[in-house]
Amino acid sequence: MLPDKEDAGVGGGPTSPDVEDPSVGLFREYLRLRTVHPQPDYVAALRFLDRMAAELGLPMKKIEVCLGSVVSIMTWQGTNPNLKSVLLNSHTDVVPVYQEHWKYDAFSAFKDEEGNIYGRGSQDMKCVTIQYIQAVRRLKAEGRKMLRTVHLMFVPDEEVGGHKGMETFVAHPEFQKLNIGFALDEGLANPKNAFTVFYGERNPWWITIHCPGSPGHGSRFVENTAAEKLRQVINSFLDFREMEKHRLNTSQCFTLGDVTTVNMTMVKGGVAYNVIPAEMDVSFDLRIPPTVNLQEFEKVIQRWCKEAGDDVTYDFAQKHMNQNMTSTKESDPWWSAFSQACRELEITLEKEIFPAATDSRFIRAVGIPAIGFSPMNQTPILLHDHNEYLNERVFLKGIDVYTKLIPALANVAATPDEA
Repeated sequence: MLPDKEDAGVGGGPTSPDVEDPSVGLFREYLRLRTVHPQPDYVAALRFLDRMAAELGLPMKKIEVCLGSVVSIMTWQGTNPNLKSVLLNSHTDVVPVYQEHWKYDAFSAFKDEEGNIYGRGSQDMKCVTIQYIQAVRRLKAEGRKMLRTVHLMFVPDEEVGGHKGMETFVAHPEFQKLNIGFALDEGLANPKNAFTVFYGERNPWWITIHCPGSPGHGSRFVENTAAEKLRQVINSFLDFREMEKHRLNTSQCFTLGDVTTVNMTMVKGGVAYNVIPAEMDVSFDLRIPPTVNLQEFEKVIQRWCKEAGDDVTYDFAQKHMNQNMTSTKESDPWWSAFSQACRELEITLEKEIFPAATDSRFIRAVGIPAIGFSPMNQTPILLHDHNEYLNERVFLKGIDVYTKLIPALANVAATPDEA
């Protein structure tokens, strides 16, 4: 059955072979916008979001956080705007593609016979953006009112190093004015029937170790070379990597987010085959769970450098120290509302620490509880991968999920600190 005329565009209904659900059509339209790095078309995204705000009858505020990077915020005011608000966060940019590895044009939003919609951003995270919008559209069409104000925020530059869009905006005065009490952000697909929910994130440390040494001719056994120190450093880091990999592979209690990953990503040094270099560098990407004592872990790195030899030093290109985690206790009013809504939908939740990094870490860092959640089950994890896709049935089910979650969160009663 097609949606009634007055509900056109609300979505969530069954799909006919001949008539596409309006929400799916909107999703595919958004996927075709080339908001891809290194030159994302943010102008097209802002034009699209302006249209959505007009259709929803919501005011839109735009804040340029840095040159060419605009944070857009739609606001659905609650009946008690003095209470802390609920934030629905998503980002507009997507990572680059290697088109030769894709079955279809990565920006064509091609839908195959099984209803799989291929496109960069189909999982990360343009699907969630449209699901937010369509859930709000449906709730407004039903005449629903929320106790708390709901903000839909669309952030640029999440997919670049440092997440500079959100990182800059959380320090902006306009962010403080939002008076956020709880935030939803992106999660990951789950290949099983369950849905994954993330209550914390690992800290990215991008570190370069500098190994100076004695130079000389390539024909001699020069002592105290940079390469010897480099080897010792590499062995220390990669031995630790194997230990963490073993912990992950031998325990049913651990997920990837519970262990520290270490990957050697760059090596630099040398000028010629017959010249022993005076310095060599090696760089690593580390992702450290918030449960690890970060100060103590840095002392371990210092010891590894000392053991490698004299004058071995290090510096960080990125070093996050955020150990905030969102409560998942039933006594917490936000988690209680979230989990109860999921139970009513007969959704099974698997709680994890996010293995990579999202904008949620900046939200948690300023003391706001945030949950990472993308309603994509029975779906392979394909974010940043070739042939990223999402099935239309899973996408439409996600609108149903948010239609339940948004009012559950936006109608959380005033907490004692708000009374």
